[in-house]
Amino acid sequence: MNRAFLSLSKSFSVAVMAVSSFVSVAYANEAAKPAKADPVKGEALYSSGDAARGITACVSCHGAAGNSTIAANPKLAAQHDAYLVKQLSEFKSDTRKNAVMSVFAKAMTEDDMKNVAAYLSTQKAKPGAAKNKDIVELGKQIYRGGIAEKNVPACAGCHSPNGAGIPAQFPRIAGQHQDYTIAQLTGFQNATRLDGAKITGARGNSAQMMTIAKKMSEDEMKAVADYVAGLR
Repeated sequence: MNRAFLSLSKSFSVAVMAVSSFVSVAYANEAAKPAKADPVKGEALYSSGDAARGITACVSCHGAAGNSTIAANPKLAAQHDAYLVKQLSEFKSDTRKNAVMSVFAKAMTEDDMKNVAAYLSTQKAKPGAAKNKDIVELGKQIYRGGIAEKNVPACAGCHSPNGAGIPAQFPRIAGQHQDYTIAQLTGFQNATRLDGAKITGARGNSAQMMTIAKKMSEDEMKAVADYVAGLR
């Protein structure tokens, strides 16, 4: 009887230990999961900043709900969250260079970036418009069909026919300010790969865009930028 009792007690103890171990692993796995992005916190940081950390409200440059009214500053409304996080991370690491954005990005945590991106990705983008009828047709041709003789691919292949882009791969560019688009294409064009790794220039963070932009003339960039501004 005692022997049976001891055997039963031992089995029970092993079972309890097994359950405890399972629960501990489950809790550990749950704790290891990355925190889910919080668009409410993202809106607060976007709209009010964080003075204690030296983060100025994003709205002051990028407009209400990400609809910038300043031609030199990009519209961020409806932009893919993964793309926004990637750009903020690259500002922080100086892979993408911008004196203003690098300062703010360095003060942001990874959660800050994800929260702001989650907020902006759900905002409705206000449409832009093409301004120069003399060049918009050229822009349309390049955007949709590329420039065969220069081996420049159609922009639509990556950014989609309507400029909506492809989530987690290529950014939305529809309705973007002409001045901003031209500045970025010029930045890609001027970026230089010094050796196998080091790159100089503001937009050395996309080898693909560097290659494409270096084949384009200033007039071609302006034409594409004007056409893109009118996409919606």
